[in-house]
Amino acid sequence: NIGILSTANIARRSILPALQSLPQYNITAIASRKLANAKPLAQQYNCEAIEGYTKLLKNKDINAIYIPLPTGLHKEWIKKSLLAGKHVLTEKSLTTSFKDTKEVIELANEKNLLVLEDFMFQFHRQHRFVQNLIDEGAIGDIRCFRSSFACPPFQDDNNIRYQKKLGGGALLDVGAYTLKAAQLFLGQDLEVQSSFLKYDQKYKVDVSGGAFLTAPNEVFVQVAFGFEHFYQCNYEIWGSEGKITAQRSFTPRPHFKPQIVLEQQGKKTIYHIEADNHFINILKEFARAIHHNDFEKHHQEALNQSRLVEAVKQKS
Repeated sequence: NIGILSTANIARRSILPALQSLPQYNITAIASRKLANAKPLAQQYNCEAIEGYTKLLKNKDINAIYIPLPTGLHKEWIKKSLLAGKHVLTEKSLTTSFKDTKEVIELANEKNLLVLEDFMFQFHRQHRFVQNLIDEGAIGDIRCFRSSFACPPFQDDNNIRYQKKLGGGALLDVGAYTLKAAQLFLGQDLEVQSSFLKYDQKYKVDVSGGAFLTAPNEVFVQVAFGFEHFYQCNYEIWGSEGKITAQRSFTPRPHFKPQIVLEQQGKKTIYHIEADNHFINILKEFARAIHHNDFEKHHQEALNQSRLVEAVKQKS
């Protein structure tokens, strides 16, 4: 039984339809600060509409909470959810600092509850396909990983990504994806060597940036991200004998068929990957991990992700 803490766009557009399609879940209640905002959505999904997030957490029938609030509010409501005995699926980034993430994960471990950071892209089939190419030796030994995720400026000055108090900024939003992708293929033993963050004087948040990281096996990582760019959403893995490029790595829609490009000496192969719904896939993993009490991997990954984000801030 899952409760939805906020009627945010990502909940409406992606998570609620995915939840409705899965037999593992029963959408029990949807909460909003104003009852009028929750009612239409609750009627659509045949569940209870609740005014106020605290009241949602008091519902003893609910086992898990989905939190699509702005990052700056995550720590407060993740902790309240855990203290109410609920497992938590929260949008990324998990919190705004490594200190806060550590506090949240320690509480989750104490309560024997799962906190899962919703980097849904990693559960898309295209990345397993890429890993299989690497495992088969298609590009030889990995030498470099590069990733870019950026978009043009948002037209609305009130966009939460421009609001410092709500955890805005490019690093916690799009930049976090590029760091997560690097770990997906290179593991958790990455170290940030240098970074750059550009701050907007009006909004007082970072609007673009990049970082250089290294792995123990002498592989290096370059990431770039921002809110003032030509749209990019990709990664490339450059090896001793070839290069793999995922051209739509973070935001493929459920019916979109991504392309993976493999370049080798004198040869270029384009693979057309079947469409996949990574929202459904991460929700399946959330349910599986809860049923099997399998929390440690996800908690460790959240801590490592937050460690790297913090290091990018500190090195800039």
